[in-house]
Amino acid sequence: MIFLFEVHIQPGYTAEQYAEAWVRASEILQAAPGARGTRLHRKIGDESVLLAIASWDSKASRDAMEHGQSEAARRIIAEQAEFVRVEVIGEFEDPEWEVLP
Repeated sequence: MIFLFEVHIQPGYTAEQYAEAWVRASEILQAAPGARGTRLHRKIGDESVLLAIASWDSKASRDAMEHGQSEAARRIIAEQAEFVRVEVIGEFEDPEWEVLP
């Protein structure tokens, strides 16, 4: 499954600053069982908007990580709160339909 969210960078802060913190938190969170990795994409035409994608074996794996989240990761995320606005897009199952080249 994937967990998607949009990150809106506030004026005076940069995507690079957020990405540095995001990598640090992701390294901690991705040590959880069922973690498959994360990606951060910059929106074309609007550098203040990022799309974050976290991949998990299952919703249960992600929920378990969320409930047992480390204090270090929680602190990194909290430090970013004044600089970004996060909009959860949702949780999605692995693809049922896929077209590859």
